[in-house]
Amino acid sequence: MTITDEDCLAETLAFNKRFEATAVSRPAREGTPDAALPAALRSNRLGGDTPPVRLPHGQDRVVEGGVKVRVFVPDRVDGVYLHLHGGGWAFGSADGQDERLWLLAERARLAVVSVDYRLAPEHPFPAGPDDCEAAARWLVKNAAAGFGTDRLLIGGESAGAHLSVVTLLRLRDRHGITGAFRAAHLLFGPYDLSMTPSQRSFGSKRLPSNTDTLRRTYELFTPGMGAEQRRDPEVSPLFADLAGLPPARIVVGTEDPLLDDSLFLAGRWQAAGAPVQLDVVAGAMHGFTLFPLTVTERELRREQDFLSTTGR
Repeated sequence: MTITDEDCLAETLAFNKRFEATAVSRPAREGTPDAALPAALRSNRLGGDTPPVRLPHGQDRVVEGGVKVRVFVPDRVDGVYLHLHGGGWAFGSADGQDERLWLLAERARLAVVSVDYRLAPEHPFPAGPDDCEAAARWLVKNAAAGFGTDRLLIGGESAGAHLSVVTLLRLRDRHGITGAFRAAHLLFGPYDLSMTPSQRSFGSKRLPSNTDTLRRTYELFTPGMGAEQRRDPEVSPLFADLAGLPPARIVVGTEDPLLDDSLFLAGRWQAAGAPVQLDVVAGAMHGFTLFPLTVTERELRREQDFLSTTGR
C-alpha cells in the first residue's frame, strides 16, 4: 500500500471542508423519500444543474443484447478500455464524462467503450451487471475486428468499480473467460454491500457519500435483500473467489467511507495470486476525481500511465 499526495493534504482537506459547508445549506438527502431519491440524485448529485458536455468524438452504439455504449476512438489504438461509470447504480450515464474519457483515449492511446447500463430502482440488481456482462462479452468477441487489438482493460469509479469486478467474475464463472481483460482499474468502489467497518463508522458527514447514503443506495440497487443476502459473492465481490483475475490498480481516499472496501479487496486480490497496486490518497473524499484538485490531476495521470502500460 502506498499513501500518496501527502504534500497536498492541506489543500485536499480544505476542499473537503468547503464541500461539507456548502452541503449543509442544501436539503439533507436523509429527508428525501425513498421514491424520490433517484430523481434527486440524478438532478443534483455532484454535477449540480449543469448538463454534461457531449463531445462530437463520442459515438453512441447498441451492442449485444441491446446494451447501449458510447465509444471514443483516437487516431492510434493500443488497447480497448471498457469503462463502467459510477453513480450508486441509480444515476450517471455513459455520456457523463466525455471530456475525461476522450482525454484518456488520446493520452493512453485507447479506444474507450463506456457502458450505459440500466439504472436502479427502475432496473434493480441484476439488470446493471447483466448489461455490463453483455458489453464485456461483445468486446471479447469483437475487439480485434472492430478496434484492431485484443488488449482489453476494464475499470470504473465507485459503483462502476464494483461492476468491473462483478463483470470479471461473471466472465470467469459463467463463460470460462479468463485473461481476456489484462488489467482492472478500480476507483473507490464498494465491494461489500453488507457494509464494511469504515462504511458503518463514517457517520453523517455531508460529503459525497456517508453511512446513510450508502445504505440507501444499496436498498435501491438490491431491494428486499438483507445484510446476509448482500454478502452473496454475486452481489459483494469481496466475498468471491478472486482467482484468475488480472493485475489491478485500486485507488481510494483516506476520507472515503469505502476505504476498507479497497483495503480488504487489495489484500484478497493479491492473496489470489494477481499483482495489485493499492494507492491511498491522503485526505481525499469519495468521488474526489470529479473535482478541480491537485490530487485529481495527479490521479488522472496515474490512471493514464497504468492503462497505457499494463497488459502489453
